[in-house]
Amino acid sequence: MALTDVRPEAAASPARAARRIPIWLAVIAASLPMFMATLDNLVVTSALPVLGRELNASVEQLQWFVNAYTLSFASLMLFAVALGDRFGRRTVFLWGIGIFTAASAVCAMSTEPWMLIAARAVQGAGAAALMPLSLTLLVGSVSARMRPLAIGIWGGISGLGVALGPLIGGAVIQGWTWDAIFWINVPVGIVAVPLVLLALPNSFGARLRADVVGVLLAGVGVLGIVYGIIRGNDAGWGSLEVLGSILGGAALMLVFVWWESRVSNPLLPLRLFRDRSFSVANIVGLVFSFGVFGSIFILIQFLQIVQGASPLDAGIQTMPWTLAPMVIAPLAGFIAPRVGTRLLVVVGLTFQAVGVGWFAATMAPDVAYGTMLPAFVFAGVGMGLVFAPLSTAVLANMTPEDNAKASGTNSTLREIGVALGIAVLTAIFTGAGGQFTPTAYVDAAVPAIWAGAGALALAALLSLALPAGRAAKAPQTAR
Repeated sequence: MALTDVRPEAAASPARAARRIPIWLAVIAASLPMFMATLDNLVVTSALPVLGRELNASVEQLQWFVNAYTLSFASLMLFAVALGDRFGRRTVFLWGIGIFTAASAVCAMSTEPWMLIAARAVQGAGAAALMPLSLTLLVGSVSARMRPLAIGIWGGISGLGVALGPLIGGAVIQGWTWDAIFWINVPVGIVAVPLVLLALPNSFGARLRADVVGVLLAGVGVLGIVYGIIRGNDAGWGSLEVLGSILGGAALMLVFVWWESRVSNPLLPLRLFRDRSFSVANIVGLVFSFGVFGSIFILIQFLQIVQGASPLDAGIQTMPWTLAPMVIAPLAGFIAPRVGTRLLVVVGLTFQAVGVGWFAATMAPDVAYGTMLPAFVFAGVGMGLVFAPLSTAVLANMTPEDNAKASGTNSTLREIGVALGIAVLTAIFTGAGGQFTPTAYVDAAVPAIWAGAGALALAALLSLALPAGRAAKAPQTAR
């Protein structure tokens, strides 16, 4: 089978339509920017202890190094999809590459924590255009016959970014300096622009007016809740600053739901939640991200601050967790039609709850790596069992015109779960007297990790409400 069966969309120019674009070129053009954005978040997570030392950052500021990116990304993703439909998906995709690349350079040149936080927020805005539009552009660039192959490769590259994030981050920091983790994005972004122009034709969707009010309500609302949780221990949970932020954010989220029910072109069509598979899968995705990524934030510091592992060593130690989904996720996708998505999700979340609970039960300053290894394996296998089936459950009953909004909603809620998980688990950690020092870490980290395990157990229970998700058996014909 020749890998050249790619057809530009009808919106492309006649000159472009007259030539065939190799599928490998279309995959690279769509995947390279997405890989850059996926890699960046976990690279930064593994580099947090070094960033804390080099920039003299507090625990609160370390959280914002991650959450500024995550919240910006989550708040603007659906908005970027709408802008792509209206002004051209490739056009908005290119703007995303430019914003992400320029913000990466500013991150690298930051000398104060606030500068890095601000630049990370801008990075997240660029990534919001990269993640959803990369797949849309790729699907529009290849023929129906080659589409499953292209999407499979794209998914593998996305998973590779997650798997290699801690390892590459550790290697770069250990071999160079902390700012190199941001500088490496610049040449990648420069190379990506001509590739996109060459290989991905522009396309448009329904040119509806963008729901700017919805973006502002949701973005500010989530920001208020996360800000209040992060500030709770320092400012006091009963203070006006904290209560005002949390209650104000919650009120804005209620107004957001009211607004989306009334506006003609909603950022988030509430009718999608009438479908049980979609609703339950999104709730499970939020709680799952809360538990697992909040735990990762605490655990990655433990390996480096308490056990003295270098960033590279920490990345290597976590490989059973980060690389297992690369093997398990394709297998889960293969067997899901036979056993159903619900079974895989329930088992996967249970494995993760066991793995994270294992960390909490065995965490000690001198715990051996062999003692932690089963926990890494349980958590990694569990993640591999959850990712693809949960995405399948989100889209199970969606119409083709709703796929982009449905997938974007799921990604948005997962990112909100990440931000809330980091904020809440770190609040538990600091509330228990935890500090990012070798002698004041473990006793406070244990209850935080148990909270993450509890969230994953709750997600497993919630996932029992998913439809079975088995493929229907073909009727047997009479002989």
